[in-house]
Amino acid sequence: MPPSPLTIATTDILRRIAAQDPDPAQLAAALRLLAKWRSELISNTLVKRSGTTILSGPFQGMKYATDGAEGTRSSRLLGVYEASLAPVIDTIIARAYPLVIDIGSAEGYYAVGLARRMPATRLMARDESPKAQDLCRALATLNDVADRVEIGGRMDHAGLAICATTPTAIICDIEGAEGDLLDPTAAPALAAADILVEVHEFMAPGLLALLTTRFAPTHTITRIDRQIDASSLPAWMEELSDLDRLIALWEWRGGPTPWLWMQHK
Repeated sequence: MPPSPLTIATTDILRRIAAQDPDPAQLAAALRLLAKWRSELISNTLVKRSGTTILSGPFQGMKYATDGAEGTRSSRLLGVYEASLAPVIDTIIARAYPLVIDIGSAEGYYAVGLARRMPATRLMARDESPKAQDLCRALATLNDVADRVEIGGRMDHAGLAICATTPTAIICDIEGAEGDLLDPTAAPALAAADILVEVHEFMAPGLLALLTTRFAPTHTITRIDRQIDASSLPAWMEELSDLDRLIALWEWRGGPTPWLWMQHK
């Protein structure tokens, strides 16, 4: 069987890296590249052997026949993507907020997953990427919730005013721009919302302190760090090496990205 386009492209990049002078940073880049390549192969095998329905977690049973707008498919399909958030997601579902806003919604993992679990809730999925919006629309249609997932572009301070009109949960993952958007001075309605935000501290040092200071007067704040959950690996993955099993759970993160769960007082 001839090599796939992905294998060819990965090999070409590795050759360019290998042609440079020995350097730990270059080796780290090569390792990350190889791990991504292996992750794609494992994801393809997971689809062939276990299908495209999420196997566990808060969104168990959700159809996920899509590529992620970013990151790996396998951890999502296994149901352990951002595993440490599962208790908060369960809380959001149990509280049945009338409105959930998913900012940086990507392909719709959270927006569509929550729409399936919260039939009386209005879901707003916002992402500035047209490709991500298309993927989210397709995923919502596949899961029969297209009528309740409102897909749109970039969220701004004016758009957040809706949080003052109804109990709202916000999920925010916008690659470091959270420091600009989540500003209760510019968007006072944020004081009334419960906010789950991924803080890209390794991209913009100081964001954790900034957001904590901004919201401490109005919110109870809990920090949530990364967690690996191997409990849902299917039995057939016992055939794989330990490294492949770890890669199946890997989320491609480049550094620490703690979450803050900020519940209004």
